[in-house]
Amino acid sequence: MSDYENMTVAQLKELLKEAGLPVAGKKADLIARLQDNDGAADSAPEEVAEEATQEEEQEDSYEDDYEDEDWDDDDDYVEEHVARQKPVLSDEIKEALALRAAQKKATPSFRRTEWFRYKRLSRSGWRKPHGMDNKQRRNFKYRGSLVRIGHGKVNAASGLHPSGFQEIMVHNTADLDLIDAETQAARVGSTVGGRKRELIHSRADELGIRVLNRRRER
Repeated sequence: MSDYENMTVAQLKELLKEAGLPVAGKKADLIARLQDNDGAADSAPEEVAEEATQEEEQEDSYEDDYEDEDWDDDDDYVEEHVARQKPVLSDEIKEALALRAAQKKATPSFRRTEWFRYKRLSRSGWRKPHGMDNKQRRNFKYRGSLVRIGHGKVNAASGLHPSGFQEIMVHNTADLDLIDAETQAARVGSTVGGRKRELIHSRADELGIRVLNRRRER
C-alpha cells in the first residue's frame, strides 16, 4: 500500500496496463484497483503467477529496446495505443523534429483583425489584413503579429507527426496494406463507422502499424 502511495499517476497507470485493468479514474481509484488485483493474485495458483511473471519479463524487454529513444507521444494517445510503435528515423530527421519543436514555442499566435471585438472573428482562422489605415497591416505592435516568411518551420520535418511518423489517412483495411510500418502511421478518417474502425484497429495490430487516433475503449 505504501509503495503505491509514493508512485505517480503515470506509474500507476503503467502497472494497470500491465495487469490488463482500466486506467481511468483518480489516483485513489487506481491504487484501490491495484490492491484488489494484488489480493486476487495472492489467492491464485502458482502457475498463474508464473505466467504473469513471464508476461512482465516480455514487456520489460520490449521497453528496454526503446529505452534510449527520446520521442514522447501526446498524452491523448498514450492510453489509447495497444502497441507503442516507434518510427525508424535518421539523425537528420531527429534533429529537424527537435528544432521544429523548439521553434514552435517561440512562434506567436496569429489572430485575425478585430478578433477580440467580434466572436465570429475569434473563431475563424488567419486572414491577411487589408485597408490603407489598418493597424495590423501597418504593423502596430498592439495589434498582433503578421504571418511572415520568417515564421516558417523546418522543411525536413514538414508534415510529420510529433512522434516522427508520416500520417496516412485510412478508410478501410485495404488501405493499411500500403503503409510502411517503420516510417508511416495510420489516421482513421472521421467518417468511418465504429464497426469498421474496430476492424481497422485489429488489422493494424496484426501488421504492427501505429494508429494515431485510436479511440479509447469503453
